[in-house]
Amino acid sequence: MIIDKHVHTPYCPHGSTDPLERYIERAISLGYREISFTEHAPLPGNFIDPTPEKDSAMALDQMPAYLEELGKLKAYYSSALKVNIGLEVDFIEGYEKETSFFLDQYGPLLDDSILSVHFLRSGEAYYCMDYSEETFEEMIRMFGGLTKVYEAYFSTLKKSIVTDLGTYKPSRIGHITLVEKFKRKFPHDRDLSAYVLPILDIMSDKKYELDYNGAGFTKPLCLDSYPPAFVALEAHKRKIPLVYGSDAHSAKGLMQGYNQLERTLLD
Repeated sequence: MIIDKHVHTPYCPHGSTDPLERYIERAISLGYREISFTEHAPLPGNFIDPTPEKDSAMALDQMPAYLEELGKLKAYYSSALKVNIGLEVDFIEGYEKETSFFLDQYGPLLDDSILSVHFLRSGEAYYCMDYSEETFEEMIRMFGGLTKVYEAYFSTLKKSIVTDLGTYKPSRIGHITLVEKFKRKFPHDRDLSAYVLPILDIMSDKKYELDYNGAGFTKPLCLDSYPPAFVALEAHKRKIPLVYGSDAHSAKGLMQGYNQLERTLLD
């Protein structure tokens, strides 16, 4: 019986148009017990999405429809599947007040949520780190080397964990090694432990959960989980709950990486 707590929806402008019912029916057929729809939360109104299509997240005016549709489906399928209404909230350095305000408004309406880092700041500019290998290569130049990108990512990740975002701040941290999405093209020679183990220590102190994300297995320049198995085992040693997330952006993507995650941990 699978619990998948990181699933996107047709409200995602860079995902598929598969209707929510298709996700739910497929989840039931796969033996899911519980699913959390965690669409990319609207970005702060004064933040300029750095992606070319400005499609990183759903628009704020879609929130009422998103909540209403999921609310109806949650009730309709309640006997077959537990459906959670959630969001994946971006931590954007410099926009903490706006994020707190948003969470104060919508947090009471949610069953679940994830806090993730996709955007990194360099000076006055922001970059969507996982947008494309070309963007990542540009970041390496602009930040002054691959090590600087890693340092910026894990520094921002740490800030996301320790920053007070109010009562409704998510307590599960998303794909904490997303910086490695393109690692097969841009290999980093520094031991990942130096970056990630201090993060796990802080998460343990705060009793946060870890999004154990299978999407990286489907990325040709990653072919690994977010985080890798050794990090997941270190999290387990610290009693940090590992919560599977397919990070699916289509109904077909449900359960992606699940079998690899199981095999990796068993090995």
